[in-house]
Formats: sequence, structure tokens, C-alpha cells
Amino acid sequence: MKKLFVVVNLVMLAAILLLDIGYMTHGGLGLKAVTSLMFVVTGVINLVYCLKNKVNTRYPVWMVVALVTAMLGDVLLGINFYLGAAFFALGHVFYFLSYCTLIRFNRRDLLLSVCIFLISLGILLFVPVLRFDSALMQGVCIAYALVISFMVGKAVSNLTRERNAFTILVAVGSFFFYFSDFMLVLDRFGGVANTGYWCLSTYYPAQFLLAFSLFVYAGLKSGAGREK
Repeated sequence: MKKLFVVVNLVMLAAILLLDIGYMTHGGLGLKAVTSLMFVVTGVINLVYCLKNKVNTRYPVWMVVALVTAMLGDVLLGINFYLGAAFFALGHVFYFLSYCTLIRFNRRDLLLSVCIFLISLGILLFVPVLRFDSALMQGVCIAYALVISFMVGKAVSNLTRERNAFTILVAVGSFFFYFSDFMLVLDRFGGVANTGYWCLSTYYPAQFLLAFSLFVYAGLKSGAGREK
């Protein structure tokens, strides 16, 4: 069964990368929605793997909820920026909650998250190329930065406490997500060349890594159960 799910994940990764390239080349809200749907499907497939292995499903369920919310944010971002950003921010809350099911929120999480937010805030306030349409738009971006900073901070903090393939995967996926959003800001509000491509070339791999983390999580937890 494990080999089958490995093959399925590889197929999903190939499909996501091909669709990502197609979207970067041709654009279109429909193609974007399909590409985003693929990482949700990957998450659901790996949730099934978790269920088959009878591991604790708190992390997998919250992760799938986050993936679905992010997909909705993807689609809505092409219709209304504020609505899309709100769904993305909500998605990051769900990612953060999924990480908290692994290790309870603690002072190290807070410290790392605040440090990342202060860096993000400095970028949004003082990078000279950024030109926001309004104070409201800048405020939305700052609020969004606060939420994603806690997501990334928690992922990195978890990695410092338990270093294994699973926590590395989650931390890398979370960092790619953060980097992708930074590129999106530079593209949309700074007009910096090629940042749109950097945004998309890291965003969908980030989502795949987070969806694939469910598979690695199941292997880790079921292996620990057998050792006991």
C-alpha cells in the first residue's frame, strides 16, 4: 500500500508542476483553480493514507482544511483581492493550528513568530519600491503578514524541537509559502521584474510539500506505534 501512495504522490507532484508551468505561461482563473485543486486532492489522498494507518488525525484534518481554504483564497484572489487575502489569512490560521496539534504553542514559538513579523513589517513599511493603492491595502498586507509569520514561526520552532523528515518538510513548505507571498507583494505593489514567476514557482511546490507532509506524518507515527 505504501508504494502505491508513493507513486500516486509522484503523479500528483508531476501534474501540479505541469499545471503550474501552464498557468505561468498562459494564465487564466480556470487553470489556476484546477492547479490549486490538485494540492487539495493530494492532501485528501494522504489523509486517506493516515486513516488507513490509524494514526491520530488531528494534524491531517486541520491540514486538509487549510489546503481547502487556501484553494478558495486562490480562486477568490482573482475575483476580489480583499476577499482572497481574507481566505488566505484564514488558511494560514488553519496551518498554524495544525502545527499546534503537534507541539503545544509555547514561548519559543512566540519569539520566533514575532521576529519574523518584525522583519515582514519592516519590508512592508520601508522597502522603497512598494507602492500600496491605499492605507487600507497596506493594513491588509500587514495583518496578513502577522498571520503568516506565526505560521512560519511555529513550523520553524517545531523543527528546532523535533528534527526529522516530517518537521523539515513542514518547515521548508512553510518557508516557501512565505517566500512566495513576499514575491507576490513585490510583484503586485512593487512591479519588480520576474517576481510573479518566483511567486508561482515556489507557491505550488510549497502547497504540495504541505499536502505530502501527511504521508510522511503517517509513516512516522505508524512506525513509532510499531516500535512501542
